Amino acid sequence: MTERPDDLVRAVEATLFAAEAPMTAEAISTHLGGADVKPALHELVAHYSGRGIAVVERGGRWHFQTAADLAHLLRREREESRRLSRAATETLAIIAYHEPVSRAEIEAIRGVQTAKGTLDVLLEAGWVRVAGRREVPGRPVIFATTPEFLAHFGLSSRKDLPGLDELKAAGLLDPVDDALEEMMTAAEKSVEASGDTSADFGPDSLESEDESA
Repeated sequence: MTERPDDLVRAVEATLFAAEAPMTAEAISTHLGGADVKPALHELVAHYSGRGIAVVERGGRWHFQTAADLAHLLRREREESRRLSRAATETLAIIAYHEPVSRAEIEAIRGVQTAKGTLDVLLEAGWVRVAGRREVPGRPVIFATTPEFLAHFGLSSRKDLPGLDELKAAGLLDPVDDALEEMMTAAEKSVEASGDTSADFGPDSLESEDESA
C-alpha cells in the first residue's frame, strides 16, 4: 500500500474501523456486497505492520488492535485485576485442550467435582461458551472456548496453544468421548437391571470441592 489503496481496501478498512465487534471475512464480504475481501485484509495487515495499531485475525474474526508493545501507554491507571481461581484456571485449560467437553468430562480429568460457580465465571468472562449437548444418555451440555478467549491470550487459533503438538505426541490430548460413553452405557445398563430409572449418570464418586472462583 505504498500508493493510494484501491476502493475495496479502503472499504474493508472503514468497515473494520466502524465495526462494534470483530468480524469474519464472510461478514465483511456480505456487508460490501459479496466482494472477495481476503486479499484486501492481507494488504491491510501488511500496511499496518509495525505501526501503532494493527489489523489482526483471532479465531476467524478480524479487527483493529493496539500494537502489543504500546499497550502500556493506553492502560488505565486504575485497573481491576481479577485473578482466576486454581479451579477456574484448570477448567479453562481442560476446555481449551479438549473442547468440546462436558462438565462430567472436566470432572473426570480433574478428579474432583467442579462447582457451578467455576463455569459461571468463565462464561461471564466470555472465554467459554455452551457448544451444544453430547449425544449420550442425559445429553449433557458441552463447552468450548470463544474468539474472545483467543483474542485475550493473543492466539490466532487453538493450534497456537503452548505445547499442543508436544501434548498430542505424548497422547495426552486423546478424545475422552469414548471413555465417557462407555461409562454412561455401563451405568445405564446397571440402572435397567435394577429397575431404578431415576438414577443420575453423573460421576457421584468424585471428590467434591468447596471453591470460590
